[in-house]
Parts: sequence; C-alpha cells; structure tokens
Amino acid sequence: MIGELKTTVFWSDQFPRPNDLPVANELPSQVDVAIVGSGYTGLNCARVLAKAGMRVAVLEKNTIGWGASSRNGGMATPGLKQDISKIKKTYGMDYAREFWKSSVDAINLLEQIIVEESIDCHWSRYGHMSLAYKQSHFNDLVGYIEWLDKEFGHKKKLISKSQLKTEIGTDAYFGGSTDELSGGLQPAKYVFGLAKAVAVHGVILCENSQVTTIQKESNEFEVMTNQGTIMAKNVVIATNGYTNMLIPKLKPKVFPVGSYIIVSEPLPQDLQDRLSPKRRMFYDSKNFLNYFRLTPDGRMLWGGRNDLSTDLDLNESASILTKQVCTIFPELNDVKFTHSWTGKLGVTFDLMPHIGQINGIHYALGYGGHGLSIATYLGTELGLLMTGQKDRSPYEEISHQTMFFYKKDPWFLPFAAKYFRFLDWVS
Repeated sequence: MIGELKTTVFWSDQFPRPNDLPVANELPSQVDVAIVGSGYTGLNCARVLAKAGMRVAVLEKNTIGWGASSRNGGMATPGLKQDISKIKKTYGMDYAREFWKSSVDAINLLEQIIVEESIDCHWSRYGHMSLAYKQSHFNDLVGYIEWLDKEFGHKKKLISKSQLKTEIGTDAYFGGSTDELSGGLQPAKYVFGLAKAVAVHGVILCENSQVTTIQKESNEFEVMTNQGTIMAKNVVIATNGYTNMLIPKLKPKVFPVGSYIIVSEPLPQDLQDRLSPKRRMFYDSKNFLNYFRLTPDGRMLWGGRNDLSTDLDLNESASILTKQVCTIFPELNDVKFTHSWTGKLGVTFDLMPHIGQINGIHYALGYGGHGLSIATYLGTELGLLMTGQKDRSPYEEISHQTMFFYKKDPWFLPFAAKYFRFLDWVS
C-alpha cells in the first residue's frame, strides 16, 4: 500500500548531511591530487593518498555522497556483476581466482575501514541469500556451489524449497543458497562518516564545485570548476554512473542504469521475524533482479531495475515495486510504503569494474550494483597504485571493452531491457 509517498532518498532523510561536515569554504589553489566525485571511490582513494602524505582535494558537483553512495540498498555481497564462471572463461582461472578473492577481500576491507575510522553506520554481517526465481535456476545452483567450493574454497549452503521458511517468510521461490560473508549498513551514515574520517586525515572536501574542464599544463593539470581553478599533479575521475562528457574518451567506457528502491514504514517485530528471521540481505536470480532487506530500523527495503532507464517517474516506480514486493510477501499489502527513489549504477559492456588512465588522468568505475564493497576496494586499490604501495591490479590489466554504437547517450537501454526480460521468460 502506498501512503503519502516521499520521492526523496530514505537514507539521507533518516540521516541528513551533518552540519558539522568539515567542508572547505574555498578551493585550494594547488594540490597533489584532485579527485572528481565524493562517493565511495573518491573518498577511499583520498583516504589512502592523504595517509601517504599527499595533499588531496575532493571536488563534488553537489553535496558529499550525493550520488549512488547514499542511494544504494546498503548490501555488500561477494562476487562481481559478471558471473565468475564467465570471468574464468574470459580471463582464465588465475585471474578468476584473483577477482573472486578481491570481492571477498572488499567486504573485509569495508569492515576494516568502518572499525578503524569508528564509523557508526549499523554495519552487520548476517550473510545473504540468493533466491532461485525458477526451478531451473535452483537446479543450476547445485553444480555452481560445488564448483565454487572446489575451485575457490568459497562455501555456500544450498537451501531447498522445503527449507525456505528457515530463511525467509515466503514460499514464492524455489530454494536458493546462503553465504555468511555478506553484510549490510546504512549508506548515508557510511559515506558521511567516511567523509569526516578523510577530512581528519587532511583531505580537502569541496562541495558544489562542478568541474567544467581539465587541461594538461606542462607537468600539471589545470582543473577548472564553477568555483575557480585548481592546479593538480594528478587527477582522479570517480564518478561511475554519473560520468559525463568531462573526459570524452571516458564516457564510452561506462553507461548509467537506473536502480529504483521503495521502503516501508517500520514493521511490527513479529512481522520482521517472520519475513527475515536471520536478517539476511536478499536478491533473486532474474536478470531483472530484485534485491531486498530489512533496514536497521525494521523497514522493508525493496529494489529493482524496472526498465533500466534512469528517469522513470518515481510514483510509477513505486507502483511497480509495491506490486512486486506484495506478490512475494502478501502480508505487506496493508503496510504503507513511505519513500521511492532512484540512483545510477555504472555498468560496463563486459560487466567488469576497471581501473585505468586516459591522457594521464586516472579513473576507477563500473561496479554494476556492487559498489558498496567494490567501489570501496577499487578506490583503495587506485590509491595504493598511485602511491606505489602496490605495483599491479587485475582491474587495470584487463582490457576495457567499448562498443562502436555508444559514445554519449545510452539509446540502446530499452532494447537491452526487452532482451533481458525475454531471457528471464525463457530461462
């Protein structure tokens, strides 16, 4: 049931941008590194650089963490957007093992940063469950779990349909698998806490500072913004799904996909316990997947891709998502959903995250919905590479696929949406 619906982000409504966030009143004139974007990638890169003694400025077009870093579902799960079996086929088993390990390490790194920086963001590791939307999907899980254990030493537990009620309060699925490594948090609290932490390390946070042009001048970059100009020895682009034409050669490497979320009013304790007895993170096996969880204060959060576009009407989105969640959980038909919002994922054509350089400008992007942990990891990784603390990363070694038909506008998304819906129908 949709009550008075707010089309604002629940997380930042619940925990607004702190008034004591230590942002700069004016731009510095000179820095070692200018980072464009103040989400998980940019802030974690800045953290490493500043701890290594560099003078760093983070330039944000809006306010700190305004993009997907404060809009996501707050779920950290192992794996990348690309299926690990396809990664193995494309890059070989050595790379596959390295990529899988990094996705596990990313969750541990996320926890390490939260603990080290004393970030209060309701971090908890209750694991996740991947739910089989069809019987065929469940059948595929059996061999996958065995293969993952054999080749990667990663253990998941198979849950049959008859065992579902021990994990989730519905019989709408055909079973699934559980993984105890996963965790969840309050995204706005994490990104604002991270921003405060990096400021303590000396990072200069610059809000409402839209970068308009970047030009190479001798051994430096001239970074022009609507607030003035900064000279920087190095530049990092950390804009992921919000990447624009600032660096024309970067835009074709990533395209935005809209992800949409609704959240309910707080649920009664007994209903919470029935729907999610172990407080797991959940997602299903469709291409047009749904992901969901209980928030730290006991609301049902339900997200999905809808039609891949980034501009679907949020009331229409709420209507679609409410119908979906009430189909899975009929008990929610009489529950009010209070918020509907959206954010942009950064997706690459090979469904892999990437670290790279264009004309000497560094970038990290392409998390495909795994940004909470993977953006934290790649931002950190890029910082370690730039300071010489690491000499390689698999994310910078793989080729970065582009398509001749995409330069600026992702006109192909409606066709891709129809294709993925067809796959879900025939699978």
